[in-house]
Amino acid sequence: MKYRIDDGWLGPSRRLPSPNCDARPPHTPPDLLVIHNISLPPGEYGGPWVDALFTDTLDCSVHPFFEGLRGLRVSSHLFIDRKGSVTQYVPFHLRAWHAGESRFAQRTRCNDFSIGIELEGCDDSRYEEIQYRRLAEVVSTIMDHYPRISRDRIVGHCDIAPNRKTDPGPAFDWQYLHALLSPVHGDGPAG
Repeated sequence: MKYRIDDGWLGPSRRLPSPNCDARPPHTPPDLLVIHNISLPPGEYGGPWVDALFTDTLDCSVHPFFEGLRGLRVSSHLFIDRKGSVTQYVPFHLRAWHAGESRFAQRTRCNDFSIGIELEGCDDSRYEEIQYRRLAEVVSTIMDHYPRISRDRIVGHCDIAPNRKTDPGPAFDWQYLHALLSPVHGDGPAG
């Protein structure tokens, strides 16, 4: 699929604006891409729960796990589900609330300078082929639009918050993602 970025939005993709975002610090364009995973409830796929979490409409009484999410205000720029569908919640020029307390290359507050992409999945479950292909297409488009995001600046949540987070987990195939990026973006270091 051929993507483009217009006014911070990735097209064609589904738009579902999140209230959980704000302005980046002045003169701080995105120069880091962070890959996450999410499934709600854990280990279950499909359903409206990720959309509801990122748009502050999650009914926490629906599932016991959701009680621990009550009052949580989070978002991501993008979400790629198990079928390869892409939803955008926050335009790229705004700061999504995905990284939390984090550090990359001696810089803290990674939300200030990063783009967050959530994959529907779990740390120890295989991701779908279509998710890798869609992720590579999206990442290539982002790298073209934001040239400061190079292959060595594509990381996992575990890399920027190692004492708190483990995603995208050992099931994520970094080599395969970089192989998919190679035809367009060279053979730089893996994430």
